[in-house]
Amino acid sequence: MTLNPLPAMPDSDPGVVGIDKSAARRAFERAAEDYDAAAVLQREIGRRMLDRLDYIRIDPRTVVDLGCGTGLALDHLSRRWRRPRVIALDFAIAMLQHARRRGHWRNRPRPLCADMEQLPLADDSVDLIFSNATLQWANDLGHTFAELHRVLRPGGLLMFTTFGPDTLMELRLAWAAADGDAHVSPFLDMHDIGDALVRGRFADPVLDVERINVTYPDVFKLMRDLKAIGAHNVLSTRPRGLTGRHRLRAMEQAYEQHRRDGRLPSTWEIVHGHAWVGPKAQPQRAGGKEVAVPISAIGRQPPLAAAAKG
Repeated sequence: MTLNPLPAMPDSDPGVVGIDKSAARRAFERAAEDYDAAAVLQREIGRRMLDRLDYIRIDPRTVVDLGCGTGLALDHLSRRWRRPRVIALDFAIAMLQHARRRGHWRNRPRPLCADMEQLPLADDSVDLIFSNATLQWANDLGHTFAELHRVLRPGGLLMFTTFGPDTLMELRLAWAAADGDAHVSPFLDMHDIGDALVRGRFADPVLDVERINVTYPDVFKLMRDLKAIGAHNVLSTRPRGLTGRHRLRAMEQAYEQHRRDGRLPSTWEIVHGHAWVGPKAQPQRAGGKEVAVPISAIGRQPPLAAAAKG
């Protein structure tokens, strides 16, 4: 199998707090081998998200697992309906190496290496986009929703989870007390996400929030777990030098103020959402030159496709 890496993705404007996409992709490439063992929270969130599909009436022909990682949800998605075409989309090739082996042998997912903000998929070609804990890696959520709307057919469904602003709040406060630099990604409020869905022309958005508390023996175990799933600091404004012992100690002491019953808490605010695509009066274009790959061109045993809008 030939692996064609994506072209270099532009980083965020250095003056804006955003995701350094190149650094994020490298982090997920390194994390792929041990991701499944470390992604306990992501697996649980995905399980709850799959349970919600029981209450939604849809029989999709084509499903995209957006930001599929190693493919924790792909077995379920490949078998839930009668032989759906399932596309495993991620921007880290190492993750897709694991994801492509998921599913039933008669219905393996089609791996597609791409950035969710520049989807190489044709207009109106997908029925369901399932995205677990991925949208927080978008630098422009409004543009991303417009892209997802573009590729979904009328009557199609976007179903997702992402993280709200209280996520990792203890770690954020501890770093703020230590040095004031940005070490934890900013997460959007549920209402801002809902507004972005409406601007992206989605219909009937439904959002709700739940909070999950995970405890650790010390803050360094939390930081190791974040690194193991590729979720350590990849902000464009992150400090580029090594973090000194003094600042690490100051952060640790600040975090210790949250200790209860011998454990340190880590808060995760989970935003669940889904929205539908109504009738489309005209094709939706993001503008500019684009390359689109029809779903039918993604074969059963293809190389990992690497395509993006020019």
